Amino acid sequence: MPGMFTPAALGMPTPRLETITRMNTPTPPASHGHLRMWGALLVQRLPGVSQRSLSLEQAPQGLFLLWLSFMGLLVFGASVMAQHGLWQRLVQADPTGLTIAIVLLFIACSLWAGARSWQLGRQWQALHSPCGPANWAADYLSARAHPATDMRVWQQVLNDRAHGPQEMAWWLNGIQLKLGLLGKVIGFSVLAFELGRMDGFDPQQSAQMLKSLTGGLGIALLTTITGLTANILLGLQLMRIDRFADGLVAEILTRGEAQAMTAPPDKARA
Repeated sequence: MPGMFTPAALGMPTPRLETITRMNTPTPPASHGHLRMWGALLVQRLPGVSQRSLSLEQAPQGLFLLWLSFMGLLVFGASVMAQHGLWQRLVQADPTGLTIAIVLLFIACSLWAGARSWQLGRQWQALHSPCGPANWAADYLSARAHPATDMRVWQQVLNDRAHGPQEMAWWLNGIQLKLGLLGKVIGFSVLAFELGRMDGFDPQQSAQMLKSLTGGLGIALLTTITGLTANILLGLQLMRIDRFADGLVAEILTRGEAQAMTAPPDKARA
């Protein structure tokens, strides 16, 4: 008979409509497009890089100090390479100039990462300073207290402020890798062209022949190694910036929920 096997007839609690709707609604995937890039996938495998926030980063301008330490190691390594003449050999071995383009792009993006670290550090300091200047947290909390505010819009604004500028940096990080692959294609094209010009093997010209053949192979190897190295090193910086931004957004949202819980009943928000 109809209704004999309903939850109410069997003595079972009737599920609420909002619970069923929540269970049937798929969870939207994360919108971080840069996580699909090769650099991010490589860096995510490194231990400790994907942690939300390190203890050093929670200190005043800790993220910027961590970036300075990392850049100090890179400058020391670059100076050692210069003392051994490796930079000069690198420039001479790559007539295409792609290696220098990758290095200059890496330097520019690293300087931007330092400026971004300083900006996020100031936002973290303003969050923990009761009388600090206007900041993202103050804007969000003031909007959270207004009863007519759409909090989904403000959460999107907060996420865009924290993560939006890094999207272009991740794209440029992928460009470094693509320039390295472009150098590999050019190098092997030069190698194939030199092989096509060979009419025969002359023992008296073997040295010149090997030199012309290894020129294209050197371009392919140098540009690929430079692109991969720059991609990984810049990815380390951007990954730490993203994790710090995640912690900053989480702290601001937590304070917003705490403010809503302590607000009067007529001003409390769902």
